[in-house]
This record gives sequence, C-alpha cells and structure tokens, in this order.
Amino acid sequence: MDQHRWYAIQTTAGHENKVRSLVQRRIDSDARPVEDRPIRQALVPTQDVVEIKSGKKVTVERKIYPGYVLVEMLMNQETIHTINSIQGVIKFVGKERVPQPLRPDEVNRLLGIADEMEEQEPKEEIPFLVGQAVSITEGPFSDFNGTVEEVHPDKGKVRVSVSLFGRPTSVELDYLQLKGY
Repeated sequence: MDQHRWYAIQTTAGHENKVRSLVQRRIDSDARPVEDRPIRQALVPTQDVVEIKSGKKVTVERKIYPGYVLVEMLMNQETIHTINSIQGVIKFVGKERVPQPLRPDEVNRLLGIADEMEEQEPKEEIPFLVGQAVSITEGPFSDFNGTVEEVHPDKGKVRVSVSLFGRPTSVELDYLQLKGY
C-alpha cells in the first residue's frame, strides 16, 4: 500500500522557491525508480491575482501560504533527516515535533486550486475597503471625494457615495478610477 502523504514544511520567509528547488534536486538525484522514491515532489502553492502597479492592472503570482512548502513523501527517519538538512527549512508542521500529514481534503483543495487557477481568469484584487475615503481620479466625477459603500471584485467595480448638490449619491466606478487616502 502507498504510504506517501503530503506534509507542510515551514521555511525561511521568501525562500520557498529555493527550498522547493533544493528538495527537487534531492528527488532528481535519487537513482531509484520514481515510484520507489521516498520523496516524490515538492511544491509552493500559488495563485494568479490582479494588482495595480503604476495605475495599470498587472497579473502577479502570489503564494497562497507564504513561508511554507508542501512535500509528498514517505514519512521515515531518512526523509525527515533529508528535509531538515535542506538549507532554509525551519521545521515540519505538526504537534510536539511530530510531522502531521495534511488531510486528503486539504491536499485536494490545494492541488485543485492550482488546476482551477490555470483554467480561470486571475481574480481581481481590489485595494479598497467599505467605509474607506477615496478620491475619484477619472471620469465625469473626477476630483470628487467619496466613501466606499460596496466592493464588487468579480466586476472590478466599487460603489462610492459622493456628495452631489449637497445630497449623498451612489455611483459605480471602475476601481482604477479611484485613489485611496
């Protein structure tokens, strides 16, 4: 029976990809057939998100769990020692220094995220919160100030309350037309 399970490893912040590639190098240097290797694969779960950089929408890859690498392996003293000896590894995630495998539903969700994200459009990340004061930079309401009432990330829109002729008026704007204070 196959006893390979997924484990989370805490790494030095910002070194997730380096740790993943060092683990992969150990896997690749193993002369055994792939199905007999105690460590099978390592990955850094990521997703594509849309951010605003210099006023433009840019798609960037963001780590789902910064500071962690997932490894599929057979748990034994050899594999624990191999992983712990890799530069940048802090420790396995677990209770009382005993590595705990991830639950199958967690693994499916994480691996499913990677598959889903390839098929879907990257999700927009709107940098405004309800109640935040904003100024409108473009369009017919440019130079007006207002307050965010609703955020619609699926549409990339923000509903803002502005004072028009002394009365509060709701307008729906693209979030690129706004600037936060």
